[in-house]
Amino acid sequence: MNHSTSAPVMQAEMLSRRFGGLTAVNQVDLSLHLNEIHAVIGTNGAGKSTLINLLSGELPPSEGRLYLQGHEVTGWAQPRLARHGVGRSYQRNNIFLPLTVRENCRLAAQSRAQRAWRLWESAQGCRTSRALADEALERAGLAQHAGRVASELAHGQKRQLEVAMCLATEPVALLLDEPLAGMGAEESARMLDLLRRLREGHAILLVEHDMEAVFAVADRITVMVNGTVIASGDPASIRANREVQLAYLGEEDEMGQRQEAGA
Repeated sequence: MNHSTSAPVMQAEMLSRRFGGLTAVNQVDLSLHLNEIHAVIGTNGAGKSTLINLLSGELPPSEGRLYLQGHEVTGWAQPRLARHGVGRSYQRNNIFLPLTVRENCRLAAQSRAQRAWRLWESAQGCRTSRALADEALERAGLAQHAGRVASELAHGQKRQLEVAMCLATEPVALLLDEPLAGMGAEESARMLDLLRRLREGHAILLVEHDMEAVFAVADRITVMVNGTVIASGDPASIRANREVQLAYLGEEDEMGQRQEAGA
């Protein structure tokens, strides 16, 4: 898809974040478009995690502006952004291990579909949140595990559950922080298939170290070094970019195979 034909779902303009004398993110421009996966890559310390924290509202920017579906949302906190369609996953599992898979998703859905005025209704009986949870589990490929306790899931299934919890909040923008972390080949393949399915109807930001996965699934790639964007474009142009080769991917001709970069 030529993303120039559609307005961005989420857009950062000259976004910066400083911690004392350290500039972790330096004047970053970034746009996320519907039906696209936009990957952000870079070595450790490049600013990727800080950037996703800025986009999700977990950190306020020191400078710059953030827009969501054409409206400025600079400085909005994470709960407010979540209620307006921004879902986010984390590097480490952020699920409720003692609860069932369905209950994890129902709680996530309830955070979006709050009905405080229904004082006489049990939260567990909320048909809206239950329906959202079941739909999210179906999309994430976990419907058959809905009744299982989350702690019993395999690692890859727990990562799928976290994505399902994001889906239960009905996001339009999905910010995924290393969803393939710690996965074996079979689990990674399942997650990549899930990401491809979720591309339709969402604007996805993918922060990931696995270069083979990034080049396999991303429509657009942004490369960061020391908090600054050094290149952004389609996978072919990033693979051919000499500055990217020298700064990050290495000298190999088959750069898509260099998985150890940034590990």
